[in-house]
Amino acid sequence: LPHFVSASALGLQGRPPPSERITLGVIGTGGRGVSLINMLLGQKDAEVLAVCDVDARHLKNGVQAVRKNSGKECAAYKDFRQLLERKDIDAVVVATPDHWHGLISIAAAKAGKDIYCEKPLVNSVAEGRALCRAVEENKRILQTGSHERSTPSIRFACELVRNGLLGKIHTVRINLPCSDGHHQKARALKTVPPEEPVPEGFDYDFWLGPAPKVSYTPLRTHFWWRFILAYGGGEMTDRGAHIIDLAQLGLGTDDTGPVEIEAKGVQVQGSLYDVFWDYEFTNVYANGVRMIGSTATPRGLKFEGTNGWIFIHIHGGKLEADPADLLKTDASKLKLALGRSPGHVRNFLDSVKSRQQPVAPAEVGHRTATICHLNNIA
Repeated sequence: LPHFVSASALGLQGRPPPSERITLGVIGTGGRGVSLINMLLGQKDAEVLAVCDVDARHLKNGVQAVRKNSGKECAAYKDFRQLLERKDIDAVVVATPDHWHGLISIAAAKAGKDIYCEKPLVNSVAEGRALCRAVEENKRILQTGSHERSTPSIRFACELVRNGLLGKIHTVRINLPCSDGHHQKARALKTVPPEEPVPEGFDYDFWLGPAPKVSYTPLRTHFWWRFILAYGGGEMTDRGAHIIDLAQLGLGTDDTGPVEIEAKGVQVQGSLYDVFWDYEFTNVYANGVRMIGSTATPRGLKFEGTNGWIFIHIHGGKLEADPADLLKTDASKLKLALGRSPGHVRNFLDSVKSRQQPVAPAEVGHRTATICHLNNIA
């Protein structure tokens, strides 16, 4: 038998048999997409069969990442719809710019694929509701890429909050600074750059997709799209989708959100980048808890209660607390336990197999994204 069937097909050589493997397609193979390919192929039961991107350069990078990590070739597509037609793909990763998240993920759900979609889950409130509906109707598993939610120290901090060790929570402070180099460069742009030729191999019209047709400039597309409201939401949806998500987890409000939204910010007049800077926002929950956000440093969030506070640093999950002994609490003795994630990608793969909800399902991603969008709207 070994002469006819490969050892890996039998589940030998440390590889699960095909019936236990999860076959994937990765849609969007820019920097984040390639990072996710690397993470996925670090799992023995994950196999990437196809990659997709509207930029030939990114597509090539995706193919090379699969080859490097698995030693195998994979199919390459420009049109995500062709990838979704494949019956041999169990799940897809959506790592495109935000304005494509909703349409691709809904199409994937309807095609019977499970979905790992980067955060923010969608680029509008209505898309979020539509995606949640599609996931539910088609009985799909969706993991939002809010990976901070899988960090053990952060889950521990949120357990302390939800078990009342800080007393009654009255305030959550959200620190979303815009002081990184890319923020400074984006804010310094005071004009809309002139039109340039579209690079060969880049289907710019497909990249725009549902957004209005506008002239091409490289400062509009790869990476920089996040500072244009038609495609992203600035830092509010970039790191905000991580930090506000953790506020939701700590407050136990994953299935709801604030009932009052107040926000202000500054736009650079005449700039290609129309997102908000120097923002301040106050979101009030039905129980009176106030979530107050600004561009203060360090990046992260602070739960404030009648008996103390906890600060969670983003990224990495370093904790600070007052009283400091809070962090010595034995988590095994807490009444309410949030459990621990084996890692965000691993949690997704496990959920695909078990059909149990992952740590950041569609409803969670939708509610977090909604808060970010409502702050921008306000």
